[in-house]
Amino acid sequence: MADEGETRDYWHSSPLQVAVERVQEELRRTAEDGDLVLAVTDPQTRILWTYGGRVMRRRAETVNFVAGGCWDDESIGTNALDLANRHASPSMVFSAEHYSPAVHNWVCWAAPLHDPATGEQLGVVDLSTTWDRTHPIGLATARVLARLIETALPRSGHPVPFDPYEVAQPGLELKLLGKVEARLDGARLLLSRRQTEILALLALHPEGLSVDQLHAMLYGDAQITLSTLKAEVSHLRSALAGQLASRPYRLTMPVRSDVETVLELLRRGQVGPAVEEYGGDLLPGTDSPALIELADYVAVAVREALLANPLPTAVVRYTELAPYDVEVMEVCLASLAGSAHPAQALLKGRLAAAGRP
Repeated sequence: MADEGETRDYWHSSPLQVAVERVQEELRRTAEDGDLVLAVTDPQTRILWTYGGRVMRRRAETVNFVAGGCWDDESIGTNALDLANRHASPSMVFSAEHYSPAVHNWVCWAAPLHDPATGEQLGVVDLSTTWDRTHPIGLATARVLARLIETALPRSGHPVPFDPYEVAQPGLELKLLGKVEARLDGARLLLSRRQTEILALLALHPEGLSVDQLHAMLYGDAQITLSTLKAEVSHLRSALAGQLASRPYRLTMPVRSDVETVLELLRRGQVGPAVEEYGGDLLPGTDSPALIELADYVAVAVREALLANPLPTAVVRYTELAPYDVEVMEVCLASLAGSAHPAQALLKGRLAAAGRP
């Protein structure tokens, strides 16, 4: 253990204290939900701050995993905090990979903390629990929390108003239009195409779907058994850390998708922002009847909005995604007749490339 007073003074003068206070609600919720103990260290791997769920907090105290505890390699041997600090990269140490027998029943995930402005390494953030609760997204969660803390750091050494919208928001974020990507609490999910389709259907039906409804939306008339679907859902539930309920199947975390964003902007008549958010066809190549129908709906809605309100900048953006939609270009050019808008040259070029003089 380091000197208690010196540790406290260092913490109170550290920019990490400001950052942790700004996001402590999210940090504490993560610890309580997973019965984890969280720690933030200095560059010498001295623990400056901890917070734990009820069980892990008691266990942490027995091995000096508390403020002032020294977790560098010389003090306690191999552990994730020290590895992340020394190598400046996320690290995981599982069970007996720890040098000290006192923590052989632990699993720890740690990620380095850097000042985004200067690149200076400030320490690490660590998540720890018992080895039997290990989970494949543990290391990804450590990375997300590190980014959360880094984003909340005061800039240029001076405290500034903290904007929570600058921090990666918790929950599921889906990009389904054009480039397909799913992120949970900021960490990218590696899913099969079918799992992504299931996730999309559940995200777009927050009220939940029965197994029969999901089967019909996903497979249509294809001769695919319910057990195949249930196996896919089981794999997806594991990837989502269990945040997928049954009867009906329903996502239990906050969900945001670019599909809903585009449609909401169109409902408000905000054509320009809607086109800016529109990345292209929904899940290109999908054979899900429900997703094919939705893809057509979104594509037609965007196109019809541009025909009704052919904003030049939005039309130019749209033609990058649909370079052969001649009608939209011609309607926009007709609306610009007699003006000298710079979009005219771009649209005429597109028309010529599409075989229209």
